[in-house]
Amino acid sequence: MVKRNTIQFRVYGKYALFSDPITRPGGEKFSYQVPTYQAVKGIVESVYWKPTLIWYVDEIRIMKRIQTESKGTRPIKMNGGNDLAYYTYLKDVEYQVSAHFEWNKHRPELVSDCDENKHHNIAKRSIRQGGRRDVFLGTRECQAYVEPCVFGEGESYYDNYGEIDFGMMFHGFDYPDETGKNELGVRLWQQKMENGIIKFEEPGNIERRRVINEYGKNYNFKRFEEGVNFKIELV
Repeated sequence: MVKRNTIQFRVYGKYALFSDPITRPGGEKFSYQVPTYQAVKGIVESVYWKPTLIWYVDEIRIMKRIQTESKGTRPIKMNGGNDLAYYTYLKDVEYQVSAHFEWNKHRPELVSDCDENKHHNIAKRSIRQGGRRDVFLGTRECQAYVEPCVFGEGESYYDNYGEIDFGMMFHGFDYPDETGKNELGVRLWQQKMENGIIKFEEPGNIERRRVINEYGKNYNFKRFEEGVNFKIELV
């Protein structure tokens, strides 16, 4: 069901790199075949984001055939100089995205900024303008572009293709300012595509999760105070 504060847009670019964590320890990078939830959420946040709200990606639609291209690169080493590596990118990609936002309940100091109509209108206007920040597909060198669209319109390469199971994939991170817990968690899930559409589970419904970092009792994420470091925008 489409929620009333839903935004829909298409994002496309020449290359994308949604790195499979398994391939990264050796210095090489190999892209997943499709975007992860966290990668798409990052795209939405590049279009428009405020600490008052949390974006939830409902579904994406794969518009073009999945194809890869390997490139030889010279990444910078931590101790100086350059190294040799091969990165495998997705080539000529285009996706349709449908997402909505909900209020961040762990930000009580921003309750006066919870104006759904205002944020929804700003988000739609930001899409028409190509996003508020640079948009990229998984990594900085993969520049992307966004435009408004109606989710489901147009022809996809995977229309009537059936189900494709991509196996166990990285879903996203549980950040302290979104969960209210002093810990950083990671989520995994079984990602599937049906006729070109991937319907994402909400983070709270993911069972496979693990805490990868815990913070001390004195840890506190950034707080906002109106008129000091936060200003309410008027539409």
